[in-house]
Amino acid sequence: TINYDSELRRAGANANTFWRRVRFLARRHVLGTVGFVIMALFVFAALFADLICHYSPLTVDSAHALAPPSAQHWLGTDSFGRDVFARIVHGARISLAVGIGSTALGGFFGVIIGLASGYLSGWVDLVFQRVTDILQALPLLVLALVMTAALGPSLPNVIIAIAIPLVPVVSRVVRANTLALREQPFVEAAKSIGMSEMRIALRHVLPNTLAPLIVLATAQLGSTIL
Repeated sequence: TINYDSELRRAGANANTFWRRVRFLARRHVLGTVGFVIMALFVFAALFADLICHYSPLTVDSAHALAPPSAQHWLGTDSFGRDVFARIVHGARISLAVGIGSTALGGFFGVIIGLASGYLSGWVDLVFQRVTDILQALPLLVLALVMTAALGPSLPNVIIAIAIPLVPVVSRVVRANTLALREQPFVEAAKSIGMSEMRIALRHVLPNTLAPLIVLATAQLGSTIL
């Protein structure tokens, strides 16, 4: 016999409120929940670093250099006497800024290039793909180092240097999906009612390319932060 009430509860049929749905998803996707908690703690530490840490990450105290972990310095100090815990927590801000900034910037230009290249095709596709081939022919680390040296040492320049190698990767993924979607019946139907090419590309084609783009952006964000 089948206990239908038990099966319905297992499938989440009784999760009719927000918190019940949250608990159901947390129990069903344990690894995702653990990852979410770790990421939430990371973001919380970055946002409230000034409240969490009692020491400045840049304050030099030579008298307490290389101090072991203690009640005052939870993770000890470095060779200059700076609190290691404070430097780790405040460093989360830079990691988040670089990760989110480079992923958003590289994804933005990659989506534009990939969407235009795949949907317009012709000489636009030819020009964009040759530029993409040139960028992909260069090693990512070398390209990032060259961009950083050319632009100068600063946080915005680091974000730009990391975002540039991401552009050809995103554009290739978006272009491949766009080439498949532009032949679908819903695109032909949109053209038949007189919808402009720009609106079709942004309203109908672009939303259907977001699934692989989200996966790519998540992987890039995690690798950049780490």
